[in-house]
Amino acid sequence: MTDLDLSQIAKSLIAAQNEQAPIAPLTETYPCLTIEDAYSIQLHQVRQWLSEGRRVRGHKVGLTSVAMQQQLGVDQPDYGHLTADMFHLESMPIPVDRLISPKVEPEIAFVLREPLRGPGVTVADAISAVDYVLPALEIIDSRIKDWKVTIADTIADNASSAGVVLGGLPVRLDQVNLRTVGCVVHQGGQVVGTGAGGAALGSPLNALVWLANTVGPLGITLEAGSVILPGSVTTAIPVTPGDSVTATFAGIGSVTAQFAHLKDNR
Repeated sequence: MTDLDLSQIAKSLIAAQNEQAPIAPLTETYPCLTIEDAYSIQLHQVRQWLSEGRRVRGHKVGLTSVAMQQQLGVDQPDYGHLTADMFHLESMPIPVDRLISPKVEPEIAFVLREPLRGPGVTVADAISAVDYVLPALEIIDSRIKDWKVTIADTIADNASSAGVVLGGLPVRLDQVNLRTVGCVVHQGGQVVGTGAGGAALGSPLNALVWLANTVGPLGITLEAGSVILPGSVTTAIPVTPGDSVTATFAGIGSVTAQFAHLKDNR
């Protein structure tokens, strides 16, 4: 595919988001689409966002758990960019009107004290670079109609990124075993998901290492202060206006995301 083709595909995804009008799977429209093409499409969008004044404040690793890979029918992780406007406060309702088909995922977010850049990053390097962890709920959404995605579709779509809600109590790595941390997710007072930190590539730290070593050769550094989401510990949970979702992590704390119509926030 040519750069012009990839640029146009990126524009179609941006338009789908702006108009809340999902498009057909890219891999159906462009059967020859490769994973390399898909990451190029993602970066075309990021460059457009930066030109509009948006700022990259972190990255997410997606599809790190068997549960999520099975839910979306893919077989490997991916990554996407998190911009400043994607971060929401716990106390502020999130307008679902700006989304297409949102879901939430409970994650253990890393905040970096030092930059990380691969290749060659080890688990020890990652531990040294982490300042603290926070409970998080990632909001995912698909600009691809009906979530009919392959790995190339979701990569091109910025790994289906849409938003993040972070808890407010930082926890140091030496105070928690990330692999065995249990998580319970409540929606409307009902338990809708359970999981453990080890669902993310065996440990969220492994996902952080994978990300640093994957994006490093592309010239991308995980900067100090960045928020890194290492992947969900449960399957994704659909949300609608009026929903309140709380993820509680043993030893880390809880985080709540509230969803509403845009008009309810005026």
